[in-house]
Amino acid sequence: MSFDGAFTHAMVHELDTTLSTGRITKINQPYDNEVVVTVRANGHNYPLLLSANPTYARIQITTIPYVNPPVPTNFTMMMRKYLSGGIIQSVTQMANDRVVRINLTSRNELGDQQNLILIIEIMARHSNVILVDAASMKILDAIKHVGSDQNRYRLLLPGAQYIEPPKQELTDPFGGPLANLAETVANYPNVEVLAKELQHQYQGLGKDTAIALADDLHQPGDLVDLFNHFFTRFNDPQPTLTIYSNNKTSFSAFPYPAPEDSQRDEDSTLSELLDHYYSDKAERDRVQQQGSVLIHVVRNELKKNRTKLKKLQQTLSQSDSADEYRIRGEILTTYLSQLNRGMTSIELPNFYDEMKPIQITLSNQLTPSQNAQKYFKKYQKLKNAVAYVNEQITLTEANINYFDSIESQIELAAPKDLTDIRLELEQGGYLRDHDHNKKKNKRKAKVSAPETFTSTDGVKISVGKNNLQNDKLTLHTAKKTDIWLHVQKMPGSHVIIHDSHPSDATIKEAAELAAYFSKGRQSSNVPVDYVQVKRVHKPNGAKPGFVIFTGQKTIYVTLDAEIVNQLK
Repeated sequence: MSFDGAFTHAMVHELDTTLSTGRITKINQPYDNEVVVTVRANGHNYPLLLSANPTYARIQITTIPYVNPPVPTNFTMMMRKYLSGGIIQSVTQMANDRVVRINLTSRNELGDQQNLILIIEIMARHSNVILVDAASMKILDAIKHVGSDQNRYRLLLPGAQYIEPPKQELTDPFGGPLANLAETVANYPNVEVLAKELQHQYQGLGKDTAIALADDLHQPGDLVDLFNHFFTRFNDPQPTLTIYSNNKTSFSAFPYPAPEDSQRDEDSTLSELLDHYYSDKAERDRVQQQGSVLIHVVRNELKKNRTKLKKLQQTLSQSDSADEYRIRGEILTTYLSQLNRGMTSIELPNFYDEMKPIQITLSNQLTPSQNAQKYFKKYQKLKNAVAYVNEQITLTEANINYFDSIESQIELAAPKDLTDIRLELEQGGYLRDHDHNKKKNKRKAKVSAPETFTSTDGVKISVGKNNLQNDKLTLHTAKKTDIWLHVQKMPGSHVIIHDSHPSDATIKEAAELAAYFSKGRQSSNVPVDYVQVKRVHKPNGAKPGFVIFTGQKTIYVTLDAEIVNQLK
């Protein structure tokens, strides 16, 4: 389900109940298009996410952790100036549109009370978060500035008059049904066709909501009662996540009609439901946005090395024919007297193949002896190239494995993990360090801590999320008697069980973590090697994250994401 007007209605009701009279204590902008406003209400801190993300725009209370940038943005500073210590009076919705208003009071620099409105417009790529002075309706700031060259209807710039988004000439369904409802239902017996017609008549109905309403209206009973009952349920929601047989998911304020083979999970609040739904999707989107430069560098390096490997393999295959050049040179030397300058080819007996004749190409610009020497030189050149080419193939394959592992780490990374990956690429010379000239004596960058889990036996398990974390965890942090795990023959995280004699259950859980944080994440029956840390070594000059080990045992696991979540 999309975050449509009807879902917005339910969310506004939840937020108004939870946050009204709450005080704003913190304001942060961890991502370009998203602000987190911490509200202290009823003895609890509620991190309120205001997202103008083009794909995942929404408003909700979130428990997903985030990392703040080292320097706050101008928008963050403006928000802090006006809203710090402010009191939320109410949370309202504009008709049944996806526009939410948070009405606040705060004190200005002189201590006088001022009324402000924080407006969240949830409209796909046009989504925005706008701070407005309630008395004059002047825009104080917006998370996305929109000038006249982008929108002729209205400006979204500091100092401009706030103009509401264009209104649709549709009816708010929470005000009751239209008089012609019975006629409409009678004219459209097909549920999907009726759903489209309902979208043309009522404001804020997404496709799923319209289909669910159409399905209800085709049930026995009074149409007005069915209609009113459907929209009354948004005031007392049953937050529902529907999982379909193809593993796609959708969310709704209460259970919508779904195929029999689908599964349903229920959450206690709409905000928990959205955390459940967006936790992975939004993280991947943030990583794609913030790590776009890293992804570009890694993919370019992979492409370059794969092209190089292909050429090296072609060169190596040509060296297999080196003996053919030697044979031609020896035959020409043996029958040198039969050659004359100016000949372009000659057929001679091949004493290496039962004297069968062999056709040998000659250069008419060379003497017979020079033609023979030309074949010997080609033979020697190819033989000398074999050792070099084999060495280059080994190095190139190592580079491909290295960048393949970084690509996998980016795919599995949280936004906070990208800092270490960027640092690693800068240290390797693959990515320019734009800050290296600013502070000649700047401190050495600190590698972030690995992710920590706890087994059902209470044993601590650490997981490196990138190569720098892997090296630090395995080579410097772990005890020699701890247990080290890694998926077999594919990129993945180093996993450490901080126990010298863990139970079989702990080993299995750690192996599932190793499989989860690896390229085999979507596979079943994943082989995971495990061994004591003292048997793991890093070769001299090896790239970050690369180690060798001996004496390992192997366990096969099929990943269960629910177990991974329970271990956090």
